[in-house]
Amino acid sequence: MKVPQVTDHIVNWLKEYATNAKMDGFVLGISGGIDSAVTSTLCAMTGLRTLCVEMPIHQAPNQVSRGREHIEQLKKRYANVSNVEIELTPVFESFKNQVPFTAEDEFLDLSLANTRARLRMTTLYYFAGLHRYLVAGTGNKVEDFGVGFYTKYGDGGVDLSPIADLVKSEVYAIGRHTNVPNSIINAAPTDGLFGDSRTDEDQIGASYDELEWAMKMKDVGKVSGDFVGREKEVYDIFTRLNRANQHKMNPIPICKIPLDLLDL
Repeated sequence: MKVPQVTDHIVNWLKEYATNAKMDGFVLGISGGIDSAVTSTLCAMTGLRTLCVEMPIHQAPNQVSRGREHIEQLKKRYANVSNVEIELTPVFESFKNQVPFTAEDEFLDLSLANTRARLRMTTLYYFAGLHRYLVAGTGNKVEDFGVGFYTKYGDGGVDLSPIADLVKSEVYAIGRHTNVPNSIINAAPTDGLFGDSRTDEDQIGASYDELEWAMKMKDVGKVSGDFVGREKEVYDIFTRLNRANQHKMNPIPICKIPLDLLDL
């Protein structure tokens, strides 16, 4: 990948899209991870106003500190960058107090994790509405179109996706090129939705390098029977998640009414 040229291409695309949409800038959530760090840097490089929002919900201290480090260095480099921190833990706890659940509910942890993501999406659109900003998505190609590793109408609820055509290794390459802090470059990827130290690899069962390989193999027509050992395991993980999460990647199904049932 031609990293400098790709970087410039994305920056120009972002600026052109916002200008054509007659919007004044971008807003996005900062997690302390590589994807949000790269996306916010690319938005800042447009020269348009870029609002970085921290939205901790029982967040691990190291995630918060990495996010703050990134925002501070970004503000020093780009005068068009501002930030705000919205502590959503009380909102999340208030929500939990209002909905019925028991500790025995099988999908409780996952449902609450997705609720965190959707509270953050709502917060971003609040600021977008206030300032005429576009909500910039931070999903990469493997997450968005490979394994569907995001929350529908959570971090998947955005106006535009500047890095969704880049696999994770390419995001890291742009991160190094645009001087994202080493603390973020070297950190294990995590969605931070469960209030503990689990990483993306812990949840998925494969690293992003492995998932990139599996995505390439699927694209060239390989099947599970072509592999053995760890390669087969990774390929099966990828294809299982890809199949299960098509509902996130495909348009919302619409029930089409037959013409003979309509009064025309």
